[in-house]
Amino acid sequence: MSEILVLYYSRNGSVAALASQVARGINGVAGVSACLRTVPPVTTGTSTRLPEIPAEGAPYATSSDLQRCDGLVLGSPTRFGNMAAALKFFIDGTGSEWLAGTLRGKPAGVFTSSSSLHGGQESTLLSMALPLLHHGMVLVGIPYSENALSTTRGGGGPYGASHFAPDGGQIDTTPDEARIAQHLGRRVAEAALRLKGWER
Repeated sequence: MSEILVLYYSRNGSVAALASQVARGINGVAGVSACLRTVPPVTTGTSTRLPEIPAEGAPYATSSDLQRCDGLVLGSPTRFGNMAAALKFFIDGTGSEWLAGTLRGKPAGVFTSSSSLHGGQESTLLSMALPLLHHGMVLVGIPYSENALSTTRGGGGPYGASHFAPDGGQIDTTPDEARIAQHLGRRVAEAALRLKGWER
């Protein structure tokens, strides 16, 4: 069984909702399963220590999750057109995996959510893609053969899945957003099956 790591940071729940749709797409491919993981928020050195395991939701990601996975789908809310600091902090700590080539030759996709329709979704998706390219991953986008890209009035684009959550209050994805996210998950899962062992 191949495993795709769906690694995300979600502050208000909309990125987590999108992650579950990506996982649905992954789990719909025979021989592949999704592994949902999150990262802790960034805290100052003087703040209270966070628990080792979050009280709810997905467990925190570890380096073993990266070593074990056959593909990766990365998700973050937009932060001034960039990925959130919590996810960036985790990615910045993957130097050992980069040196070892842990993620080299594996497929990857990205997804995001913003509270305004033009709140930096595309630049956030691209900001998450950059470190994945440095890791030697094979980026998977969403082709326009997915009709929801042409009909969506919320999120979603060729760079990756996205969600429009006005005022941070609309956590649930629209039918088009869900379909696009599932399509992304499916494509990464199918690519993982074809690329497995490609660069080993």
